[in-house]
Amino acid sequence: MLVDGKPYRTVWLKPDEPHIVQIIDQRKLPWKFEVVDLRTVDEVARAIKEMWVRGAGCIAATAGYGMWLAALEAMRDPDYKLATKLGARKLLQTRPTAVNLTWALERQLTALSKARTDLQALEMTREMAEVIADEDVAACRAIGEHGLTLIQSIARSKKPGEPVNILTHCNAGWLAFVDIGSATAPIYAAQKAGIPIHVWVDETRPRNQGSRLTAWELTQEGIPHTIIPDNTGGHLMQHEKVDMVITGADRITKKGDVANKIGTYLKALAAKDNGVPFYVAAPGSTIDWEMNDGILEIPIEQRGEEEVALIEGMTSAGKLETVRLFPQASPAANYGFDVTPARHITGIITERGVVRADEAALDRAFS
Repeated sequence: MLVDGKPYRTVWLKPDEPHIVQIIDQRKLPWKFEVVDLRTVDEVARAIKEMWVRGAGCIAATAGYGMWLAALEAMRDPDYKLATKLGARKLLQTRPTAVNLTWALERQLTALSKARTDLQALEMTREMAEVIADEDVAACRAIGEHGLTLIQSIARSKKPGEPVNILTHCNAGWLAFVDIGSATAPIYAAQKAGIPIHVWVDETRPRNQGSRLTAWELTQEGIPHTIIPDNTGGHLMQHEKVDMVITGADRITKKGDVANKIGTYLKALAAKDNGVPFYVAAPGSTIDWEMNDGILEIPIEQRGEEEVALIEGMTSAGKLETVRLFPQASPAANYGFDVTPARHITGIITERGVVRADEAALDRAFS
């Protein structure tokens, strides 16, 4: 996508220096656009764990490139394959909820197991890293095309010039993937098709990925949007100001339950109560075919309470400052994700089409 008119991906190999992985440091947005160099697998693991990069697809691609750096480092180790596997273990321990991370590492380890020599393994890990990234872009583009048909259907019922109002939660935009995004892909496709669009952007506490990241993305693309407090969506739906909801997903069970950023479940409940279509946009790599019951089985990451207690913002003097929101003696809980049962989901927008959130439909689409 575009940043000040220049195309970027979220993660890539540095031109002419392929031993360096480059990422956009998403912690700095929207105040500062900064590209960071990662030179070791430990640096990649830190970037994922501390959310310099975040989002299911972006994490997977970054881990894929991290395996390339692990392979480079392993060339100095007498047991090349063991050293590379230890690098994979470091990456696997960073974020437990996003299944795409495991998927990317398993693909790299499978490629590694087929290599006959250390040099061949080195070459294969780089090739697989590029494949994972390119496939992510292709999947998001296809998600956009399939989601566009849903927006077009709503647009046909509108008066000329009246926008389709879409509510989204957190950031499932191009910053959460390698490019284009999942939840935003249909929005970008609709804009290119000339359909008037307006997006309600949940701020998404406590890390504010909606107000800081999604809003920044939409601004770069010139898409009309309004940032709203997290608890506003239900009110807007009651007053017919939301035509559809599109969120992303960090893990989908084979029966269609969806883990996504905390607060997604409440949006789904409000949407169902008000007859608003609730869609989840995600590639097939987000489906965990080993899991049945999302509420019982999906591991929910619990992050530090400082993310809830502290907030960063820019002062009127143009200075970034972090302030505390409540008494230091008060504890805080910080669950990173919640699970929306399949029964509340209108459909899952995938690269294979719009699929019902149930085991039979998902199996048919991806078998």
